Amino acid sequence: MANHKSSLKRIRQTKTRTLHNRYYAKTMRNAVRKLRATTNKEEAVKMFPIVQKMLDKLAKTNIIHKNKAANLKSSLAQHISKLG
Repeated sequence: MANHKSSLKRIRQTKTRTLHNRYYAKTMRNAVRKLRATTNKEEAVKMFPIVQKMLDKLAKTNIIHKNKAANLKSSLAQHISKLG
């Protein structure tokens, strides 16, 4: 167990930030999953900007890597274009 006051505070902060980041990452994964499961093109086109904005925000705050966000946006755009 940590002995210094600063390390105890750091442990508390890390725990809080981990919970926060986990929540937003899980929300993003669910949104991506929902968009991939959509078969209606109009619905998918409507959802895409929302998911795209979410990915950009998470990449900006380093919750996910910027390349991962770019790869997800690209694959989702391809998925939408393939929908009939």
